Amino acid sequence: MFKIVREIQFCYGHRLMNYAGKCRHPHGHNGRVEVELSARELDKRGMVVDFEEIKKRLQSWIDENLDHRMLLHRKDPLVNVLKKMREPFYLLEDNPTAENIAREIYRVAGEKRLPVVRVTVWETEKSSATYQEG
Repeated sequence: MFKIVREIQFCYGHRLMNYAGKCRHPHGHNGRVEVELSARELDKRGMVVDFEEIKKRLQSWIDENLDHRMLLHRKDPLVNVLKKMREPFYLLEDNPTAENIAREIYRVAGEKRLPVVRVTVWETEKSSATYQEG
């Protein structure tokens, strides 16, 4: 089994619904994503996936949809405020925790036909969450 990892950095804001701690308030992070891809065999170039392909397919999606955006639960009342202000945001079905952000990026990587096996979101230098199926 061959594995590769691509690191992608992005800045985002969020807040957590139904949460008593300080993360219930809007705040931001300089996030880092590690996307792990795997293959049993290498392609004719000797690669799992060309790192440029990951950049084109997934990093460009992160740059366009998550970078410098508020990531919010779809029922967050802040959504209407941001709409009125014409501020950028991205909606998730669940609370925008690091765990759920990792799952969303995993989902998108799969939709973009990348052989993703694991996505880790580093919210801070010391705190990360990983999503992988199975």
